[in-house]
Amino acid sequence: MSATQPVQPKVTEREARQVAEAAREQDWRKPSFAKELFLGRFRLDLIHPHPLPADEDVRRGEAFLARLRDFCENQIDGQRIEREARIPDETVRGLKELGALGMKISPEYGGLGLTQVYYNKALALVGSVSPAIGALLSAHQSIGVPQPLKMFGTKEQKDAYLPRCATSAISAFLLTEPDVGSDPARLATTAVPDPADEDAYLLDGVKLWTTNGVVADLLVVMARVPKSEGHRGGITAFVVEADSPGITVEHRNAFMGLRGLENGVTRFHRVRVPASQRIGPEGAGLKIALTTLNTGRLSLPAMCVGAGKWCLKIAREWSAVREQWGRPVARHEAVGAKISFIAATTFALEAVVDLASQMADEDRNDIRIEAALAKLYGSEMACLMADELVQIRGGRGFETAESLAARGERAVPAEQLLRDLRINRIFEGSTEIMHLLIAREAVDAHLSVAGDLIDPDKDLGDKARAGARAAGFYARWLPRLAAGPGQVPGAYREFHPAGHPDLATHLRYVERGSRKLARSTFYAMSRWQGRMETKQGFLGRIVDIGAELFAMSAACVRAEHLRATGDHGREAYQLADAFCRQSRLRVEELFGRLWANTDDLDGKVVRGVLSGTYAWLEEGVLDPSGDGPWIADAAPGPSARKNVHRPLR
Repeated sequence: MSATQPVQPKVTEREARQVAEAAREQDWRKPSFAKELFLGRFRLDLIHPHPLPADEDVRRGEAFLARLRDFCENQIDGQRIEREARIPDETVRGLKELGALGMKISPEYGGLGLTQVYYNKALALVGSVSPAIGALLSAHQSIGVPQPLKMFGTKEQKDAYLPRCATSAISAFLLTEPDVGSDPARLATTAVPDPADEDAYLLDGVKLWTTNGVVADLLVVMARVPKSEGHRGGITAFVVEADSPGITVEHRNAFMGLRGLENGVTRFHRVRVPASQRIGPEGAGLKIALTTLNTGRLSLPAMCVGAGKWCLKIAREWSAVREQWGRPVARHEAVGAKISFIAATTFALEAVVDLASQMADEDRNDIRIEAALAKLYGSEMACLMADELVQIRGGRGFETAESLAARGERAVPAEQLLRDLRINRIFEGSTEIMHLLIAREAVDAHLSVAGDLIDPDKDLGDKARAGARAAGFYARWLPRLAAGPGQVPGAYREFHPAGHPDLATHLRYVERGSRKLARSTFYAMSRWQGRMETKQGFLGRIVDIGAELFAMSAACVRAEHLRATGDHGREAYQLADAFCRQSRLRVEELFGRLWANTDDLDGKVVRGVLSGTYAWLEEGVLDPSGDGPWIADAAPGPSARKNVHRPLR
C-alpha cells in the first residue's frame, strides 16, 4: 500500500455488525409505545391522555418564542443567507445575545433550560426563516457538545464547557470520514495515548461533512483508541478545542441546499487532547452518540413541521388567487388533493413530534424508536409536501425567489425549500439506515429469546436453551395476535364524540394493523431466519407500516386533546380523519408489498449492472463529471491546505 493512501481498518461484515450491536442500548428499562406496537400490542394508555408540559415550562417557553419571533422577523434575512451562502456574523451575534445557543442547557450553566417541546418549536420557527440557521442551532445543541456532556460528562467538564456553549461557543459533532459513513467499524481517525504524557492523547485523521465545523469553537470528535496495556481501546468521544494546534479546516463544502451551512473537512495532525476531555470511558463513543441521538433526532422532524406549515400557508394563499378555467386552482380536484395531503400530513407530523417530545421531557417512556420514527417519517413526508407545493405553484414553483422578485412578483422560495429539505433524508442517518436501525429495535424481543437459534456461532447447547426460551415466549405471545379490541365495534368510543368524525374506527384499524404487523414479522423470521437481516426491502416496509400506525395514533390522540381543551377540536378531528384515511391507503399498499414485490428480481438486475451486463444501455451520452478519485485521500499527516476555520466572535 502506498504511503499516501489512508489506512482503513480491515473489517468483515460480521465484525462491522458486532460493532454496531455493541453500541446499542441493550435494555428496555421503561415502556415504549412504538416497541409494543411492533410486537402487536397497541398500548394506547402510554400516549393517551396526551401528556402535557408543566405550566412554568409553558410560560418560559412561550416567552422565549415571542422574543425569537421578533428577532426572526427583524434581524434575519433568509434570502441574503441564500444569496451569499453564509450566515452573517451579526446574525450569529444576535442569536448568542438572545440565548439561542443555550436553549437546551440548564440555567445553572447560563442556559435557558427549555423543554424538548419548546426547543423543537423554536427550531421550527427559526428554520422557517432560514433552514441554515436551524441546522446551525440544531447541530450545536442536539448532537454537538452540550447534549453528550449533559448526559455523560463529568461535573468538571460541565462546569468548563456548558457555560461557554450556552452563551458564546458554537460546537460541532465529528464522526463521518471520507470513507466512513454509517459503518463506524471502519473509523480511521485515531486517538493514540501520548507517549510523552500518560494523561493525553494524540489525534490523527480526517473528518468529512462537519456541520458547524467551519465556525466551531468546540468539537465532539469520535476517534479510535488502540487497545494496549492500560487502555481498553475502541471508538471514544472527546471534547476538542477547535483552535488547537494541528487542526486544519481544509475546505468549506457547498451543497444543493442549505447554502448557509458551515460544513467542512477537518484534518487532525498530532492534536494533543488531555484525557480530562474524554467523554465517558474508552470504547463508549458510539453508545454515547446513539444515546444522544435518541432525543437529538427530534430536532430534524421539528423543522420539517415548520416546513409543512409554510407549505400549507403558501398553498392556501396561492391556490385561492390563481384561477384557471374559470375558478381558483384549489377548486380543481387534482390540486385540491395535494392541498389536503399537505394539511393532513402537517397536522399528523406535528402530532408525532409534539407527542415524542413531551414523552422525552417526562422521561417515563423509552422513546428511542419513537424519535427514530419521527426522523424517518418527518424527513420523507416533508420532501413530499415540498414537492407538491412546487407542483401547485407550477412554473413559479421552479423559479427562484430572487427571479420572481426581479420581475415584480412575490418572492416565494418554494424551489429553495425543496432543495433544503432533501438533505434531511440523509442527515443523522439516511432513510435506508433508519429502516435498519428501527427494524433492529423492533425485533429485539424476538432476538432476545430466539437469536441464538439463528446465530451460526452458537453451539448446540446454546441453541437448545434458546429453543426452550422461544417456545415459552411464543406460546404466550402468538395467541394474543389472533384477536383484540380492534375487532370490537365499540372500542375507543371516546374518540367518536357527537358531531365529530369517527376517529375510533381508525384506532381500531391501528390495533388490528399492529397485530397483523407482528404476525408478518414472525412469519418472515420463521421463513428466512438468519437471512432476515439481508431482506432490507421487507424490513423497510415493516418499519414504514409502523411509522404510519404511529402517526395515525399520534394524530388521533392530538385531535382528542385539542377537542377536550376547546382548541380547534372540530377542525383537528377533520384533519386527523383525513390523515388516517390517507395513511390507511398507504398501509394497505405496504402490507401488499410485503409479499408481492420485485425484491428478488431487483437483486438479479443489480448483479447484472455491476458486472457490466447492461453497459450497452449507457451508450449515447457523455459524462460531464470531472476527473479525480471517487473518495478523497484521507491519509493521516500534516495539512497542505490553507485553514479556512473562521470562528464567530
